[in-house]
Amino acid sequence: MSVLGHMSVWFSLVAAALSALLYFRLASSRAGSSARPRRLLYLSVVVVGFASVLLLVLLLRHDFSNGYVYSYSDSALPLAYLISSFYAGQEGSFLFWALCGSAIALVLRAAARRHGNEAPVMAVYMTVQTVLLAFVIVKSPFRSVWEMFPQAPLAIPAEGRGLNPLLQNFWMVIHPPVLFLGFAAMAVPFSLAIAGLWKRRYDILPAQAFPWVLGGTTVLGLGIMLGAYWAYGVLGWGGYWGWDPVENSSLVPWLTGIALLHTMLAQLRTGKYMRTNFALALVSFFLVIYSTFLTRSGILGDASVHSFTDPGAAAYWLLLGSLGAIAVAGAGLMIARRADLRPHPAEGHLLSRETSLGAGTMLLILSAAVVAFGTTLPIFSALRVEPSFYNATNLPLVIVMGLLIGLSLYTQWETQDGGATLQRSRVGLFASFVVVASLAILGVEDAGALALIFASVFALFVNVDIGVRIARGDPRFLGGKLAHAGVAIFLLGMIASGRFESRAHVTLPLNRPREALGHTLTYTGFAPTADGKFKFHVRVEGDGESFTLAPVMFPGGEQGVMRNPDIATFFTRDFYLSPVGLEAAQAAADGEALGGGESGGSGFRTAQATPAQPERLVVEASIKPFMSLLWGGMVLMIIGFALAIVKRTQEVQWKV
Repeated sequence: MSVLGHMSVWFSLVAAALSALLYFRLASSRAGSSARPRRLLYLSVVVVGFASVLLLVLLLRHDFSNGYVYSYSDSALPLAYLISSFYAGQEGSFLFWALCGSAIALVLRAAARRHGNEAPVMAVYMTVQTVLLAFVIVKSPFRSVWEMFPQAPLAIPAEGRGLNPLLQNFWMVIHPPVLFLGFAAMAVPFSLAIAGLWKRRYDILPAQAFPWVLGGTTVLGLGIMLGAYWAYGVLGWGGYWGWDPVENSSLVPWLTGIALLHTMLAQLRTGKYMRTNFALALVSFFLVIYSTFLTRSGILGDASVHSFTDPGAAAYWLLLGSLGAIAVAGAGLMIARRADLRPHPAEGHLLSRETSLGAGTMLLILSAAVVAFGTTLPIFSALRVEPSFYNATNLPLVIVMGLLIGLSLYTQWETQDGGATLQRSRVGLFASFVVVASLAILGVEDAGALALIFASVFALFVNVDIGVRIARGDPRFLGGKLAHAGVAIFLLGMIASGRFESRAHVTLPLNRPREALGHTLTYTGFAPTADGKFKFHVRVEGDGESFTLAPVMFPGGEQGVMRNPDIATFFTRDFYLSPVGLEAAQAAADGEALGGGESGGSGFRTAQATPAQPERLVVEASIKPFMSLLWGGMVLMIIGFALAIVKRTQEVQWKV
């Protein structure tokens, strides 16, 4: 079956390359039929699907003669995690990305045909698909275990290495495929932009790309959100975003994609920002590939805990070559069409809707540039940019962005009326001032936090105000307002949980209460679970409440001791308990501990019958205010995007 998988991927690559070539010839000569390249496209899609089914069958059959199956699964994995091992490694994830790209190709081809530009659009898109399949060739999931591990014994392994324990989580079952689908979708505005510049179809982005950009940024944002939720609930370091280079690498194209959404909206209404939109469509996909390069080339192996290992010279140079080709093609066409893209002189208004959108776009681009700089720096320097850098540089940008989210909705398209704008804004500004003044009276002295709260409350008030009026009329137009309200709520949750968190490092002797963070914590012992892990039960009492948390530790083989937190969630706060280590009974005498030493330990010690000192659980406890606002804001933002996708898709189809 592995040989058949190899052949399938090669066959799909050849079909995709021929489809791209024939589409290019058709677009260049304007003669001939699209039937042949279309049939080759269908053939490539079918064969990619067949190869994906083959890999899934190999995983389900526990065929450990296959190197990928051996590396990322074992016979004890539950079905959901066994399926998720499909995209757990570099090889499988490239195949899954190509599979997503194939599905999108079918939808894009039909849409491009309706708009009369199938040949140029699909010529570009199928070239992208060919490159994706080339990645699957050089990082094939169909190599045998002896090809991947030349020193392996000749006998087929009786068992696989298994899936990374940290990936054996529900959210990691759905986070990677959502992220890859978002990456694949971002190839569509890139293809439309290249085709539009090539054929001088400068209306192509506002006419066709808006639903695709909305869809791509929505799915990519959902993937980022799921990854943050996984990190918060599984990794045990107490946060949801650590500004890790690999985390950042998916955030940067999302920021530029959101910027593109806003300038495309301005172009739809006023005809402005045409050149900006082409540039952002090209840059966003360049950043997707750059993200892939950072994540998969091994170049950030020493700077990121999430980075893949070195993929080998072929994949490295293919990634680098793809970046170069995108940059040359995009920049070359922008330069060649610079006269056509020169903006027409137009009267500018400081307080107009399009100016506000342009200013917001600049802030998003600046934020993306800051994050990209910090993410790229470890490539050229041994220094690793600390989270404080990102927090400090992005804070003023986010504050101004929050004010613009509110203010822009009280402005008008292509006209300026400063008095009317301020008149509409006065209630929201007053409400924001009251909230901030109240917090200052209560003792909040952090000026940056107060400024962000002011901007976020203002943005929330304006979007709720306008959203209520829209809901009374045509609720189909609520998408953008819900998304903006979600952003405002998210920012309030972010600043509350980040700036006003309480944290304590606590050692808990068995059955002996300890005070921390205004609560009484009592460690009552640990118990093994059915899957070989250990739960450590801690009773928490305080604020008139009593509950038990059970963080987890377990031996992780070469990765040392693995730690998972446990969280008690309330509307106003989360009580977060992360395990650090277990000091066994008699630890002071014999030095035996789990997670307490430099190596992290490798097993559990049972207490003696009459210990001189009971075992002690070391934990990191924290109270995180209003995490519910953070997650709720994210969910509301995604819902708003989803509603906007439906509306914009209907608009595009109606225009056709």
